[in-house]
Amino acid sequence: MAVNRTELTGTLQERGTLRYTPAGIPAIEFRIAHQSEQIEAAASRSVECEIACVALGTTALLLKEASPGSAIAVSGFLASRSLKQKSPVLHVTEINYAEKF
Repeated sequence: MAVNRTELTGTLQERGTLRYTPAGIPAIEFRIAHQSEQIEAAASRSVECEIACVALGTTALLLKEASPGSAIAVSGFLASRSLKQKSPVLHVTEINYAEKF
């Protein structure tokens, strides 16, 4: 079985407005900025990145009131943005809020 699971903590950078799919499912797009120290090749490395995310259903409803700058922890899976655009988007299936990480 193939594995596609991503967990990330960071800061909410921007949040789109809540919309609904043609099937009536709530959806929201947002971006997370991540910053941490990681070990690579036996050396410490400072890591910073931003990733595009989307949440559907109850997860989207949880995010609709979140303010940029909020500390969040998310988990989900990576998928292409669309059939034509292959850049990855994190499809968030779980979200938790925290003071800071």
